[in-house]
Amino acid sequence: MLTIVAGGRPTGRDRYREPMSFDVAHARGLFPALGDGWIRLDPQAGMTIPASVATAVSSGFRQLASDPGTANPAARTAAGALSSARRAIADLVKGDPAGVVLGHSAAQLIGGLADAFGSQAWWGTEMLLSRDSDPANIVPWERRANALGARIRWVETDIETATIPTVHYLSAIGPVTRVVALPLASSVTGAITDVSEIAAKAREVKALLVVDASAGAPYLPLDIAETGADVLVVSAHRWGGPRMAAMVFADPARIDGFESIAVDSAATGPARLELVSPGGGLLAGLGASIEHLADLDEAAVGKRRRRLAASMDGLYEYLQRLDYYLVTSLESLAAVRVLGQSEHRVPITSFMVDGVDAEHVVRRLADNGVRALSNLPSPAFERLGVDDAGGAVTVGLGPYSTPYEVDHLVRTLGSLA
Repeated sequence: MLTIVAGGRPTGRDRYREPMSFDVAHARGLFPALGDGWIRLDPQAGMTIPASVATAVSSGFRQLASDPGTANPAARTAAGALSSARRAIADLVKGDPAGVVLGHSAAQLIGGLADAFGSQAWWGTEMLLSRDSDPANIVPWERRANALGARIRWVETDIETATIPTVHYLSAIGPVTRVVALPLASSVTGAITDVSEIAAKAREVKALLVVDASAGAPYLPLDIAETGADVLVVSAHRWGGPRMAAMVFADPARIDGFESIAVDSAATGPARLELVSPGGGLLAGLGASIEHLADLDEAAVGKRRRRLAASMDGLYEYLQRLDYYLVTSLESLAAVRVLGQSEHRVPITSFMVDGVDAEHVVRRLADNGVRALSNLPSPAFERLGVDDAGGAVTVGLGPYSTPYEVDHLVRTLGSLA
């Protein structure tokens, strides 16, 4: 049994110090679905939805049936919900609401951005893609490059560490690089990318830096200016929000430099990169999910951005210690091999069990009340040959995760091995 402690990493079982300020019992109380008994270690598939978000979505679908507009009262109410959702995302990433583009998924938004470059923009250029990225930040760029004559260049995973060193990005950016697309954190290993250093190199060649922060957003306090990203993408379902995504421009004025993809030919600002206006019920849930993040720490006070920073700092510290306990416990099992460890990471871990394919491991975990994921689509795993060796199991922590749940996972794996 491990007690999560303040200051430094925990040194092992039965080591006790003063408890941290993050109150996991308070956080668990925000998720009524936890009462069903499942241990949820599958946040990449969608974090458990808190009660406040479910209520907001339900109310939103009843009250926000109209498209946003300026004429009738229902349209004005929907326009207000859209504006509120943009402000909420801006608070999350410390950005400008005028630069917030909303859509149904990260893939849809990034695909629209690729289309908005125009057909004449790609000849003789390169797109730099990362093996650590999710398909959402790969496939749209590949399709556009194949259609219009751009070259795809890959930043490859280091086989020894199963991560991508920053120097690999820096050496791959060249004078004809037009787009650099990479993740803030890996969805399968949790490794955090040093985006700020890469951003400086991208600026030198005037390449657009598109960072998918979906895997990092549930765990890290975000600041788009500090990352150096030109475009930051987040997926709300990763932190317990509705199935929506946002694409935030560090400089909202850059939106006008792209072709409009909107059905409405009169669209201006971020709406130019939204095919249609997002639905009202989902907008209500999006704002509520960010309020939920801001309220994870009961002691956080002030405006929403300040509460977000405080809550996410506390959550990150708590989960760093729990993640350390998880990884060291997995490594204590002789049959388990943890993939892609990194000193700077979010609490996402992939592993393989000797002689047992990943699908079987996940089924065995489910039989014991643990939700995990197997064989997530990952170019990094393809590069490492993981699929040829039976695949990998991926687990992730949430604000409701506890040491007991980690112990139960490890016990079950131990019995399987």
